[in-house]
Amino acid sequence: MKRPWWNTAIAAMSAALVLTGCGIAKPASNGSAAAAQAKIRAVGAESEYADLIRQIGGPYVSVTAIMSNPAVDPHEYEANPKDAIAVAEANLVVQNGLGYDEFMNKLEQASPNPKRLVIDAGEALGYQADTVNPHIWYQLNTMPRLAKIVAADLGKLDPSHAAYFQARARAFIQSLKPWDEAVARLKAAYHGRGAAVTEPVSDYLLQEAGLTIKTPWAFQAAIMNGTDPSPQDVALQTQLFTHHEVSVFCYNKQVVTNVTKTFLHLAEREHIPTVAVYETEPTGLTYQRWMLEETNAIYNALAHGTSLEAIS
Repeated sequence: MKRPWWNTAIAAMSAALVLTGCGIAKPASNGSAAAAQAKIRAVGAESEYADLIRQIGGPYVSVTAIMSNPAVDPHEYEANPKDAIAVAEANLVVQNGLGYDEFMNKLEQASPNPKRLVIDAGEALGYQADTVNPHIWYQLNTMPRLAKIVAADLGKLDPSHAAYFQARARAFIQSLKPWDEAVARLKAAYHGRGAAVTEPVSDYLLQEAGLTIKTPWAFQAAIMNGTDPSPQDVALQTQLFTHHEVSVFCYNKQVVTNVTKTFLHLAEREHIPTVAVYETEPTGLTYQRWMLEETNAIYNALAHGTSLEAIS
């Protein structure tokens, strides 16, 4: 799903690593710097994974998010030398996998480190390699399971704080309860209600809530992969709106194409509420708050006909 930019980009990144001494910090010369250098260095390929690491690692981990701008289309993302240095210096990397962030594999290969722990979320959680929808952080059970894996790996890197990491993972899992309850409330009230989407960003959430996604998969896949959907699929999607076969329209806020704009206008004309959903964690929110806000927005759209244009 990514553009073929790797050859030139990775060459530039490799050169940057050479200039920075492969990005490996030298021993600190004073106490405060030494304390900072003692932290586990971690990278989350997407901001939601960086947030997970941060919440579990607390003060013992320094975390960098590679894709963290909710105003940027993740499918257009191109890594840079700064990203390469962050990966080169990392003790732990968490990435989505499933073809979503393949550039991470290139960055890791550019700075081999047998001691670096890499968690491929899709692989670690048992998803098949050919899973068509890679947006697995919208599944209710993804982050709870991943939290335990992250805590275990942090404990391997810093055994003296392993119990702390385990406790933080348990607290993180417990903090997801309001989201679980919000999804249950949505399902109890609107199970079977029709929903339209632009691409499968929030499909797992909609399915967890028992809503019926009526947008053709071919339409979703085309938008996700940056191609134009077929006229037939556009016609089918249009019919969902004009015949009022759907009660809510969830669109990817980070990929607003002309096709998306057409259906946003159509939804407004047909009085179908719209909900903006995101691929990367909105600035200033935790993962828990982000998922809860989007779920509540879908509920409010169905219950009150209100739209959510952005999460600020």
